[in-house]
Amino acid sequence: MHPAISIAILAIVLAAGIGLWIRLLLRRKRHGAERIANTLHLNAKWWREQGAKPGELLYLALGDSAAQGVGASRPHRGYVGTIAAHLRQTTGRSVRVVNLSVSGARLREALATQLPQLVGLHPDVVTVSIGANDIPTFNRARFGKELRELLDALPAGTIVGEVPCFFFGAAERNARIANAIIHRAARERDFPVAPLHAATKRQGAARVAFNQASADFFHPNDRGYRVWASAFLPLVDRAVHKHGSDGGLA
Repeated sequence: MHPAISIAILAIVLAAGIGLWIRLLLRRKRHGAERIANTLHLNAKWWREQGAKPGELLYLALGDSAAQGVGASRPHRGYVGTIAAHLRQTTGRSVRVVNLSVSGARLREALATQLPQLVGLHPDVVTVSIGANDIPTFNRARFGKELRELLDALPAGTIVGEVPCFFFGAAERNARIANAIIHRAARERDFPVAPLHAATKRQGAARVAFNQASADFFHPNDRGYRVWASAFLPLVDRAVHKHGSDGGLA
């Protein structure tokens, strides 16, 4: 057989194999996303149960599926659970976690369903990381308006998370615009900003696959959530130290 023909046949076989692999991968992702969607209520139930438990310190979290720990092997292995465990370890105090996040929430849902639940709560630490679900249909004016309305209702010292890195295309361009808005709005209110975009970008587009849930290849896994938590923990420590200096936490 002529070498050129052999190379052409090999190329066809490789292309067919790659095409089949991509189709299988997409099918697995679709089925995995369906499985995760069917278990979202379990994460929500787990966090409701945690919120009912007493604690010397109150940690309040607002956000979306990432705050719920979707994709982690257990809900407490998401970034909110990691922050709570860190608080327990560094303060030696028990921690009550009230996680108001809702999977799929955008800023408008946080305003409608999460903010009303703050009434009567006096948290020691607050984190809010939301906006990623606003990126696919991003509207700069609406994002800024809703973000400012949300931040205006949160207590002093709230730690605001950036939108994570999307790496490519319009989503990443929108994420950068959203983060500029987040920084400006947070600075106006003297809120610290957790550098989530930088933390997730440092993983690199190639390595991020190892930090995603194998079920849907989208939500972070345990490793990925440790990256998320790393963006918040220095600011959490600073908040704890500040409260301690004021006669609060310590």
